[in-house]
Amino acid sequence: MPEGVSADQLDPQVRAELRTLPGDLADAVARRLVAADLAEDPEQAYQFALAARRLAARVGVVREACGIAAYRAGRWADALAELRTARRLTGRGGYLPMMADSERALGRPDRALAIINDPGVRDLDREVQIELRIVESGIRRDEGRPAAAVVALQVPELTDGRLRPWSARLFYAYADALLEAGRVEEARDWFGRAAAADTEEETDAVERFEDLDTAVFEDLEAPDGDGATDPAEVTREAEANRDTEGTQGTEATHGTEATHDTEATHGTEDAGPAENNGPAEDAG
Repeated sequence: MPEGVSADQLDPQVRAELRTLPGDLADAVARRLVAADLAEDPEQAYQFALAARRLAARVGVVREACGIAAYRAGRWADALAELRTARRLTGRGGYLPMMADSERALGRPDRALAIINDPGVRDLDREVQIELRIVESGIRRDEGRPAAAVVALQVPELTDGRLRPWSARLFYAYADALLEAGRVEEARDWFGRAAAADTEEETDAVERFEDLDTAVFEDLEAPDGDGATDPAEVTREAEANRDTEGTQGTEATHGTEATHDTEATHGTEDAGPAENNGPAEDAG
């Protein structure tokens, strides 16, 4: 166990669910759950959660912690098994988005959609429902249907002007779906909104926004890449173009006059002798 980890650091609500265990055992489990929560490496966190599970496999909150740790470590099958057990022991439905996403990661979108469309979802917290929508959007993208991925996230909370603890995740997922659909300008706008709402920096919305912002400026540059924006330089170029056009116009006029003179000369030469073609003024 890491130094400095104590049972007192465990969330009081979680600690209350360990009361069915003897005091010393409850403390041992609590320390392992705290270590799992504090570990920066997902795999190490999962190992701490497994250690707690070995001590208290019949406690719902322990199986829940183990399932969440497995999910964060990318152990999709383990996460499904643990979260199913946790739901059976606790009756809570907050695990459904992780369960659906694990099914998606295992290449079973039909099972994931069955979880998302379960009638009981209507009775869950709105945050859980939104998380399920985010998973659904990801499934539509996997299917090559980016437009459907965008539609899946068009919920009232997207544009009602209120910020919630999960708004940043919703905005970010919507921006990602827009980008997949080729709607780059809109995606940039929503990544910006996600960055503004993400006060805890849980996403990389700032980086995604800056990347798209750079791409937009590159598109606005001149084709040769110099992106001349100096007003004086632009003015000089415009004047030079006008001078060139004026010179070309003068040359064209002189060329036309010369052509007319030549045609007139040829016309006179071809008229033939005056006595054969009538008076000179009729020669034309």
